[in-house]
Amino acid sequence: QLVESGGGLVQSGESLRLSCTASGFLFEINRMGWYRQAPGKRRELVAITTRDGKSDYADSVKARFTISRDNTVMRVDLQMTSLKPEDTAVYYCFAEESGTANWGQGTQVTVSS
Repeated sequence: QLVESGGGLVQSGESLRLSCTASGFLFEINRMGWYRQAPGKRRELVAITTRDGKSDYADSVKARFTISRDNTVMRVDLQMTSLKPEDTAVYYCFAEESGTANWGQGTQVTVSS
């Protein structure tokens, strides 16, 4: 189970922090991170990190978003700064366990101009 928190409504230029905590997994989680889906668009990668700390970001969020992970509590956070209206979407936590993708229920992030 993946439980997300931290979404909300902010103005352009403000910051938000999303958190996701995993529970009930039997095996180690390799990749863990965040995707997002805006209305009428496909779900896209935002940021992802591996168990050994390697991270990757979508070009659109590089230098603005930072992903962090705590393996001791199976938690991944996404610090979002300088938010733009085009960042508006439902953000989904993702965790890969033994090659199987697991998704959170999603949290809405809305950025007003």
